[in-house]
Amino acid sequence: MIHFLQTLIDALSLGSLYALAALGIGLLFGIMRLINFAHGDFVALSAYALILPSTDVVSTLFIGSLSWPLLIAAILTFGVVVALLSNFAVFRRMRTASPQNLMVVSFALGYVIQNLIMTVYGARPKALGLWSSLTQVIDVGGLRVPLLQLVTIGVTAGLLLGLLLFMRKTPFGIQMRAAADDFRMARFLGVRADFVIALSFAISGLLAGVVSLLFVVQTGVLAPTMASDIIIFAFIATVVGGMGSLPGAVLGGLLVGAASSLLQAYLPDGIRAFRDVFVFLFVIALLLVRPSGIIRLKQFEERV
Repeated sequence: MIHFLQTLIDALSLGSLYALAALGIGLLFGIMRLINFAHGDFVALSAYALILPSTDVVSTLFIGSLSWPLLIAAILTFGVVVALLSNFAVFRRMRTASPQNLMVVSFALGYVIQNLIMTVYGARPKALGLWSSLTQVIDVGGLRVPLLQLVTIGVTAGLLLGLLLFMRKTPFGIQMRAAADDFRMARFLGVRADFVIALSFAISGLLAGVVSLLFVVQTGVLAPTMASDIIIFAFIATVVGGMGSLPGAVLGGLLVGAASSLLQAYLPDGIRAFRDVFVFLFVIALLLVRPSGIIRLKQFEERV
């Protein structure tokens, strides 16, 4: 029983990370029909901001050495700025492009960002120690749980609640929901398209900043492609949950994280290395049963 509960907490922690990344992707898809594969590179850029302005071979913290409130504010602001710049420099000029073209452009943008990081910092991963106190293990009712996992679950729950309240209780959130439901009709009714899209990018960038901090503390490594795996699983989570559905993105992230953790814990040793194969088989089986994802939105059925 203890082992199962331990695995359940692992699953919640991993699923929370996927859910945060999936929210960043799902938010933009809901408004712009953009599957932003550059989101992972926003995560990487935000993580590298911890060592700005140093470009030394060995990582030297500058922003990362600030007190935690200033550090968090700086990294989240950096993530927002990166996302807004990508909107103004690239995606704003492609407002009328097809979803396929937008997706290709997001791939290209991600590739450019990765190579930009390699040019400035090199391709070799850098070790980085951040908030090492979060890696200590604490005892919770007989369970030995890393503090970081509890923080990840708590941060995710807090952000989801805050985002839910924002979307339902504020004029800006209501405009975003209206635009996600029918963008053209929302514009006819007075919703400012540029503002809503910029706000979506800003929230997406903020989520990328949160993921970067949690991931760096967890792995202790900076690398140009550090978030590639997370984004692949986040994209899968978005599809599994239902494209365009924010609750679906969260549900999909938790489901994919749970599947990964449970398979890691209970697969026989001989085939444990092939865990991801079973995760993808599970995803295929789920999409065969529900091609539009767990939460089906009528406006996206034809596209999914």
